[in-house]
Amino acid sequence: MSVRVLVVEDEPQMAGFIARGLRDDGYVVDIATDGAHAMAQVETQDYDLVLLDLRLPVKDGLTVCRELRDQSFKSPILMLTALDGATDIVKGLNSGADDYLPKPFDFGVLLARMRALRRRAGHTRGSVLKVADLTLNTLDHTTMRGNRVIRLSAKEFALLELLMLNVGQILGRAEIAEHVWDENFDPVSNIIDVYVNRLRKKIDHDCDRRLIHTRRGAGYVLSSDAQDSCYV
Repeated sequence: MSVRVLVVEDEPQMAGFIARGLRDDGYVVDIATDGAHAMAQVETQDYDLVLLDLRLPVKDGLTVCRELRDQSFKSPILMLTALDGATDIVKGLNSGADDYLPKPFDFGVLLARMRALRRRAGHTRGSVLKVADLTLNTLDHTTMRGNRVIRLSAKEFALLELLMLNVGQILGRAEIAEHVWDENFDPVSNIIDVYVNRLRKKIDHDCDRRLIHTRRGAGYVLSSDAQDSCYV
């Protein structure tokens, strides 16, 4: 399922830049604009990783980091800050951060650091998921049905990953929204239905049996029928 990240950044342009880049890479992203807001977010949502600025209003990043660790928050914390002196880095790591990346930074480096932290924390699953003749590689983001390569957007990939991780289980719209969309998701929107239909057209195209099914009034399910196959 998608990785949920909390970006704690009070500068709107920077927060938007980070959030857009992460969402394009398939992450689910929430934003907190000050330290108190960040603490409140962690109380109500499970985050797989936190990107934390140091210079924050209300409650600074060092305090947030220490309080999170005092509350047994286990997920990785990566500090992103313009404070790049040796003393600042030592303070950040000593407060409980797992890594420290000075601004400005290369976005590719940020993504690599995040993946490394997730591996170190033991959150990396097997890289290849397989259901019938459908395969999904979480490392290089490739998807195949039979011998056919399927090109998916980041959101389509995250949705398919969630369905494959819960093969045979009916997933309601609320559960899908929680794992694939962020806190700004509109519960009355039909966007989930739109994405499922897009995914179904790509996954089940030219196949004699469908893998993605609708359960009216309940949600969606990915079938694990071993007989499902494609014309290739």
